[in-house]
Amino acid sequence: MGDETGREDAYRSAGVDYGVLDAAKRRSMQAVLSSLEAPADRGALVARETVGEPAQLVEVDGVQLATVLECLGTKSEIAREVEESLGIDRWEAIGIDAVAAIVNDLCCVGALPISVSAYVATGSAGWYSGPRHGSLVTGWQRACDEAGAAWVGGESPTLSGIVGEQSVDIAGSAIGRVPAGCRAWLGSRLERGDEIVLVGSSGLHANGASLARAVASSSADGWASALPSGRTLGEAVLEPSLIYVRLVEALQSSPLHDQVSYASHITGHGLRKLMRADRALTYRVSDLPPVPEVLSWLSERAGLDTAGAYGTFNMGAGFAIFTQAGSGESICATAASVGLSAIVGGTVETGDRRVILEPLDIEYSSDELDLR
Repeated sequence: MGDETGREDAYRSAGVDYGVLDAAKRRSMQAVLSSLEAPADRGALVARETVGEPAQLVEVDGVQLATVLECLGTKSEIAREVEESLGIDRWEAIGIDAVAAIVNDLCCVGALPISVSAYVATGSAGWYSGPRHGSLVTGWQRACDEAGAAWVGGESPTLSGIVGEQSVDIAGSAIGRVPAGCRAWLGSRLERGDEIVLVGSSGLHANGASLARAVASSSADGWASALPSGRTLGEAVLEPSLIYVRLVEALQSSPLHDQVSYASHITGHGLRKLMRADRALTYRVSDLPPVPEVLSWLSERAGLDTAGAYGTFNMGAGFAIFTQAGSGESICATAASVGLSAIVGGTVETGDRRVILEPLDIEYSSDELDLR
């Protein structure tokens, strides 16, 4: 069974209290819901079902658009600390991470990105000296190219007294479209017998950075700590996130698009995110992907038990696709065709809203993921 108290205590000690944050999200939700009818006079319909999802749908003249606003979090601080302690520039990876966090959320409703905007707030104009900004721009552009999206601009304020002089706060937004002839992937179509396809991750991605920083600060060698492979912790943590747009695009352009019921970006809350849909269903996982070395190492050093690790990090599963029975292997083959690994990891069952990780004898109950 999942040990929610121990897991949340570990994150809380790193400065992230999901109990408080999730309650704030639910509190905001009431105001969000009260505003949804306003655009109707302008010919736009906001899909109430997507409130609380990673991306929100807006229908205009029969075209289904999706919007996302996402923040990278504290991973940029890791890049700063690694640059200062190891003397290496990993800001290109940070640009990729930021865009991946945005467009992967967009993919959850089956939308493909059209445009991406950047928000880069610094504490001093001096942050732009040296190569770091150029590397960040290169990574951002590279990720937009991979996602097939236009980078249309953004905002870059200097927030002295709010952001540290050598720090940067990175966020962004995107607009996407559900392809013509396809439907959005909404949780209402989830049903008993659906297969759960787990698509591989490259490592930390963009969640768990605060906990990784806490582990590094308590380790004698910090970001220079050697993993069993010999790679440094700093290099491994800053492995760029994977982008899942090409997989979603391949699915939406094939007969498989009508087989997909739902999708979930596995970020904060780890594999608890498999039950993100607001449905009373049980998600039984019978097979799990290999765990990236860096996530095993961080979990051990953070003192997380197995339930805590899988309820915090992605543990090798960066994206989940829920699909009708019998189509999971075809989705895995499609993933392989775009350079991603994937397995049919489990099935959806009738029952209480929960996630069961059978190989590990772990169960997460509904109250361990309450975002609405």
